[in-house]
Amino acid sequence: MTAGSPAGQGSRSYAPEEAVTGEGVALELPVANLGTRALSGLIDVIAHVGLLIGVFFLTRALTGQASEAVSRTGMIVALVAVLVGVPTVSETLSRGRTLGKLITGLRVVRDDGGPISFRHALARALVGWVEIYLLTGIAAVISAMVTARTKRLGDLAAGTYVIAERSRIQLPPPPVAPPELEGWARRADIAALEPDLAVAVRQFLPRAPLLVPTARQELGRQLLARVLPRVAPAPPPGHHPEAVLAAVMAERYRRDLERLQREQSLRERVLPRSM
Repeated sequence: MTAGSPAGQGSRSYAPEEAVTGEGVALELPVANLGTRALSGLIDVIAHVGLLIGVFFLTRALTGQASEAVSRTGMIVALVAVLVGVPTVSETLSRGRTLGKLITGLRVVRDDGGPISFRHALARALVGWVEIYLLTGIAAVISAMVTARTKRLGDLAAGTYVIAERSRIQLPPPPVAPPELEGWARRADIAALEPDLAVAVRQFLPRAPLLVPTARQELGRQLLARVLPRVAPAPPPGHHPEAVLAAVMAERYRRDLERLQREQSLRERVLPRSM
Protein backbone atom coordinates (compact mmCIF):
# COMPACT_ATOMS: atom_id res chain seq x y z
CA MET A 1 0.00 0.00 0.00
CA THR A 2 1.30 3.44 -0.87
CA ALA A 3 0.78 6.63 1.04
CA GLY A 4 -2.21 7.50 -1.05
CA SER A 5 -3.98 4.14 -0.76
CA PRO A 6 -7.38 4.20 0.88
CA ALA A 7 -7.68 2.61 4.24
CA GLY A 8 -10.88 0.90 3.27
CA GLN A 9 -8.96 -1.71 1.34
CA GLY A 10 -8.20 -3.46 4.60
CA SER A 11 -5.34 -5.63 5.70
CA ARG A 12 -5.72 -8.08 2.84
CA SER A 13 -4.13 -5.55 0.51
CA TYR A 14 -0.76 -6.57 1.94
CA ALA A 15 1.52 -9.26 0.55
CA PRO A 16 -0.54 -10.18 -2.53
CA GLU A 17 2.49 -11.68 -4.26
CA GLU A 18 4.72 -13.10 -1.54
CA ALA A 19 5.54 -16.54 -0.17
CA VAL A 20 4.64 -16.94 3.50
CA THR A 21 6.46 -19.12 6.03
CA GLY A 22 4.74 -21.01 8.84
CA GLU A 23 5.60 -18.22 11.26
CA GLY A 24 3.78 -15.65 9.11
CA VAL A 25 6.94 -14.13 7.66
CA ALA A 26 6.56 -12.87 4.11
CA LEU A 27 9.43 -13.76 1.83
CA GLU A 28 9.54 -11.67 -1.30
CA LEU A 29 11.24 -13.93 -3.82
CA PRO A 30 13.61 -12.06 -6.15
CA VAL A 31 11.73 -11.68 -9.43
CA ALA A 32 13.85 -11.90 -12.57
CA ASN A 33 14.08 -8.63 -14.47
CA LEU A 34 13.13 -8.22 -18.11
CA GLY A 35 16.69 -7.97 -19.38
CA THR A 36 17.79 -11.23 -17.77
CA ARG A 37 14.66 -12.98 -18.96
CA ALA A 38 15.24 -11.73 -22.50
CA LEU A 39 18.83 -13.03 -22.44
CA SER A 40 17.65 -16.39 -21.11
CA GLY A 41 14.96 -16.59 -23.78
CA LEU A 42 17.44 -15.69 -26.52
CA ILE A 43 19.76 -18.51 -25.42
CA ASP A 44 16.87 -20.95 -25.44
CA VAL A 45 15.70 -19.82 -28.88
CA ILE A 46 19.21 -20.21 -30.35
CA ALA A 47 19.52 -23.67 -28.77
CA HIS A 48 16.08 -24.72 -30.04
CA VAL A 49 16.72 -23.46 -33.56
CA GLY A 50 20.05 -25.28 -33.71
CA LEU A 51 18.46 -28.46 -32.41
CA LEU A 52 15.57 -28.04 -34.82
CA ILE A 53 17.90 -27.78 -37.80
CA GLY A 54 19.63 -30.97 -36.79
CA VAL A 55 16.33 -32.78 -36.24
CA PHE A 56 15.06 -31.59 -39.62
CA PHE A 57 18.12 -33.02 -41.39
CA LEU A 58 17.68 -36.28 -39.49
CA THR A 59 13.96 -36.43 -40.31
CA ARG A 60 14.61 -35.75 -43.99
CA ALA A 61 17.22 -38.48 -44.07
CA LEU A 62 14.85 -40.98 -42.48
CA THR A 63 11.89 -40.06 -44.67
CA GLY A 64 13.80 -39.36 -47.88
CA GLN A 65 12.35 -42.39 -49.66
CA ALA A 66 8.82 -41.80 -48.33
CA SER A 67 6.02 -39.74 -49.83
CA GLU A 68 5.77 -35.97 -49.49
CA ALA A 69 2.92 -36.33 -46.98
CA VAL A 70 5.01 -38.55 -44.72
CA SER A 71 7.94 -36.16 -44.98
CA ARG A 72 5.78 -33.16 -44.03
CA THR A 73 4.25 -35.08 -41.14
CA GLY A 74 7.72 -35.89 -39.87
CA MET A 75 8.71 -32.24 -40.06
CA ILE A 76 5.63 -31.15 -38.09
CA VAL A 77 6.26 -33.78 -35.42
CA ALA A 78 9.89 -32.68 -35.16
CA LEU A 79 8.84 -29.02 -34.88
CA VAL A 80 6.40 -29.72 -32.05
CA ALA A 81 8.84 -32.05 -30.29
CA VAL A 82 11.59 -29.44 -30.23
CA LEU A 83 9.65 -26.23 -29.60
CA VAL A 84 7.10 -27.67 -27.14
CA GLY A 85 8.44 -31.02 -25.96
CA VAL A 86 12.01 -29.96 -25.17
CA PRO A 87 11.16 -26.98 -22.91
CA THR A 88 8.37 -28.95 -21.23
CA VAL A 89 10.60 -31.89 -20.39
CA SER A 90 13.49 -29.64 -19.42
CA GLU A 91 11.47 -27.50 -17.01
CA THR A 92 9.71 -30.53 -15.54
CA LEU A 93 12.83 -32.59 -14.85
CA SER A 94 14.98 -29.66 -13.69
CA ARG A 95 12.24 -28.09 -11.55
CA GLY A 96 11.83 -24.96 -13.63
CA ARG A 97 15.04 -24.55 -15.58
CA THR A 98 16.02 -24.55 -19.24
CA LEU A 99 19.47 -24.12 -20.74
CA GLY A 100 19.04 -20.35 -20.85
CA LYS A 101 17.75 -20.17 -17.29
CA LEU A 102 20.56 -22.38 -16.04
CA ILE A 103 23.16 -20.09 -17.59
CA THR A 104 21.53 -16.87 -16.34
CA GLY A 105 20.60 -18.22 -12.89
CA LEU A 106 16.83 -18.17 -13.34
CA ARG A 107 14.12 -20.64 -12.38
CA VAL A 108 10.36 -20.91 -12.92
CA VAL A 109 8.22 -21.28 -9.79
CA ARG A 110 4.50 -21.35 -9.08
CA ASP A 111 2.72 -18.21 -7.96
CA ASP A 112 2.97 -19.44 -4.36
CA GLY A 113 6.73 -19.94 -4.69
CA GLY A 114 6.65 -23.75 -4.99
CA PRO A 115 8.23 -25.90 -7.72
CA ILE A 116 6.36 -26.28 -10.99
CA SER A 117 4.96 -29.55 -12.32
CA PHE A 118 4.49 -31.02 -15.80
CA ARG A 119 1.16 -29.19 -16.14
CA HIS A 120 2.78 -25.80 -15.56
CA ALA A 121 5.68 -26.53 -17.92
CA LEU A 122 3.34 -27.75 -20.66
CA ALA A 123 1.10 -24.67 -20.41
CA ARG A 124 4.13 -22.36 -20.61
CA ALA A 125 5.50 -24.21 -23.64
CA LEU A 126 2.20 -24.29 -25.54
CA VAL A 127 1.60 -20.57 -25.07
CA GLY A 128 5.29 -19.89 -25.72
CA TRP A 129 4.91 -21.49 -29.15
CA VAL A 130 2.54 -18.67 -30.06
CA GLU A 131 3.96 -15.65 -28.21
CA ILE A 132 7.65 -16.33 -28.84
CA TYR A 133 7.85 -18.05 -32.22
CA LEU A 134 4.65 -17.12 -34.08
CA LEU A 135 4.53 -13.55 -32.71
CA THR A 136 8.35 -13.17 -32.63
CA GLY A 137 8.41 -12.48 -28.90
CA ILE A 138 6.59 -9.15 -29.09
CA ALA A 139 3.63 -10.35 -27.02
CA ALA A 140 5.96 -11.82 -24.40
CA VAL A 141 7.86 -8.55 -24.00
CA ILE A 142 4.70 -6.45 -23.75
CA SER A 143 3.20 -8.81 -21.18
CA ALA A 144 6.40 -8.79 -19.10
CA MET A 145 6.49 -4.99 -19.14
CA VAL A 146 2.93 -4.51 -17.86
CA THR A 147 2.75 -7.28 -15.21
CA ALA A 148 4.05 -6.99 -11.66
CA ARG A 149 6.30 -10.04 -11.86
CA THR A 150 7.46 -9.59 -15.47
CA LYS A 151 5.22 -12.46 -16.52
CA ARG A 152 4.88 -13.44 -20.12
CA LEU A 153 1.58 -14.83 -21.40
CA GLY A 154 2.72 -18.38 -20.71
CA ASP A 155 3.28 -17.50 -17.05
CA LEU A 156 -0.18 -15.95 -16.81
CA ALA A 157 -1.74 -19.09 -18.28
CA ALA A 158 0.25 -21.49 -16.08
CA GLY A 159 0.19 -19.52 -12.83
CA THR A 160 3.97 -19.18 -12.65
CA TYR A 161 6.72 -16.57 -12.67
CA VAL A 162 10.51 -16.54 -12.95
CA ILE A 163 12.87 -15.83 -10.06
CA ALA A 164 16.56 -14.95 -9.98
CA GLU A 165 18.16 -17.70 -7.91
CA ARG A 166 21.48 -15.92 -7.57
CA SER A 167 19.88 -12.99 -5.75
CA ARG A 168 19.78 -13.13 -1.98
CA ILE A 169 16.42 -13.12 -0.20
CA GLN A 170 16.20 -10.39 2.41
CA LEU A 171 14.34 -11.36 5.56
CA PRO A 172 12.53 -8.56 7.38
CA PRO A 173 14.01 -7.60 10.77
CA PRO A 174 12.35 -9.24 13.80
CA PRO A 175 9.70 -7.13 15.55
CA VAL A 176 10.59 -5.35 18.78
CA ALA A 177 8.15 -5.01 21.68
CA PRO A 178 7.74 -1.61 23.35
CA PRO A 179 9.29 -1.81 26.86
CA GLU A 180 6.04 -0.74 28.55
CA LEU A 181 4.14 -3.66 26.99
CA GLU A 182 6.82 -6.34 27.11
CA GLY A 183 5.73 -7.67 30.52
CA TRP A 184 2.08 -7.89 29.48
CA ALA A 185 2.95 -9.67 26.26
CA ARG A 186 5.06 -12.30 28.05
CA ARG A 187 2.19 -13.12 30.43
CA ALA A 188 -0.55 -13.01 27.78
CA ASP A 189 -2.06 -16.04 26.09
CA ILE A 190 -1.56 -15.37 22.37
CA ALA A 191 -3.31 -17.74 20.00
CA ALA A 192 -1.90 -18.47 16.54
CA LEU A 193 -2.70 -15.77 14.02
CA GLU A 194 -3.96 -16.52 10.54
CA PRO A 195 -1.13 -16.32 8.00
CA ASP A 196 -2.67 -13.40 6.11
CA LEU A 197 -3.23 -11.49 9.36
CA ALA A 198 0.30 -12.15 10.60
CA VAL A 199 1.75 -10.95 7.29
CA ALA A 200 -0.49 -7.89 7.27
CA VAL A 201 0.63 -6.84 10.75
CA ARG A 202 4.31 -7.49 10.07
CA GLN A 203 4.18 -5.39 6.91
CA PHE A 204 2.04 -2.65 8.39
CA LEU A 205 4.36 -1.86 11.31
CA PRO A 206 7.49 -0.81 9.37
CA ARG A 207 5.43 0.84 6.61
CA ALA A 208 3.09 2.75 8.89
CA PRO A 209 5.17 5.98 8.82
CA LEU A 210 4.80 6.05 5.03
CA LEU A 211 1.00 6.08 5.13
CA VAL A 212 -1.14 9.17 5.30
CA PRO A 213 -2.32 9.75 8.89
CA THR A 214 -5.95 8.82 8.28
CA ALA A 215 -5.07 5.60 6.46
CA ARG A 216 -2.46 4.72 9.10
CA GLN A 217 -4.89 5.22 11.96
CA GLU A 218 -7.75 3.34 10.31
CA LEU A 219 -5.65 0.38 9.20
CA GLY A 220 -4.03 0.14 12.63
CA ARG A 221 -7.46 -0.04 14.26
CA GLN A 222 -8.63 -2.68 11.79
CA LEU A 223 -5.63 -4.89 12.42
CA LEU A 224 -5.88 -4.49 16.17
CA ALA A 225 -9.57 -5.44 16.08
CA ARG A 226 -8.62 -8.70 14.36
CA VAL A 227 -5.72 -9.44 16.72
CA LEU A 228 -7.33 -8.69 20.10
CA PRO A 229 -9.78 -11.66 20.05
CA ARG A 230 -6.73 -13.93 19.93
CA VAL A 231 -5.03 -12.35 22.96
CA ALA A 232 -5.96 -12.71 26.63
CA PRO A 233 -5.93 -10.75 28.83
CA ALA A 234 -6.48 -7.53 26.91
CA PRO A 235 -3.60 -5.05 26.85
CA PRO A 236 -3.50 -2.22 29.38
CA PRO A 237 -5.64 0.72 28.26
CA GLY A 238 -4.17 3.87 26.81
CA HIS A 239 -1.62 2.35 24.42
CA HIS A 240 -1.45 3.11 20.72
CA PRO A 241 -2.66 0.29 18.42
CA GLU A 242 0.73 0.09 16.73
CA ALA A 243 2.45 -0.44 20.09
CA VAL A 244 0.08 -3.29 20.95
CA LEU A 245 0.53 -4.90 17.56
CA ALA A 246 4.32 -4.64 17.87
CA ALA A 247 4.22 -6.24 21.31
CA VAL A 248 2.08 -9.16 20.09
CA MET A 249 4.23 -9.84 17.04
CA ALA A 250 7.48 -9.58 19.01
CA GLU A 251 6.21 -12.05 21.60
CA ARG A 252 5.03 -14.47 18.89
CA TYR A 253 8.47 -14.25 17.30
CA ARG A 254 10.19 -14.92 20.65
CA ARG A 255 7.98 -17.91 21.42
CA ASP A 256 8.37 -19.38 17.94
CA LEU A 257 12.15 -19.03 18.22
CA GLU A 258 12.19 -20.75 21.61
CA ARG A 259 10.00 -23.56 20.29
CA LEU A 260 12.30 -24.16 17.34
CA GLN A 261 15.33 -24.18 19.63
CA ARG A 262 13.66 -26.73 21.93
CA GLU A 263 12.76 -28.97 18.99
CA GLN A 264 16.30 -28.76 17.64
CA SER A 265 17.73 -29.59 21.07
CA LEU A 266 15.40 -32.58 21.36
CA ARG A 267 16.38 -33.88 17.94
CA GLU A 268 20.06 -33.61 18.84
CA ARG A 269 19.50 -35.62 22.05
CA VAL A 270 17.31 -38.32 20.53
CA LEU A 271 18.71 -38.82 17.04
CA PRO A 272 22.23 -40.23 16.67
CA ARG A 273 24.72 -37.91 15.09
CA SER A 274 25.78 -38.84 11.60
CA MET A 275 29.41 -39.79 11.19
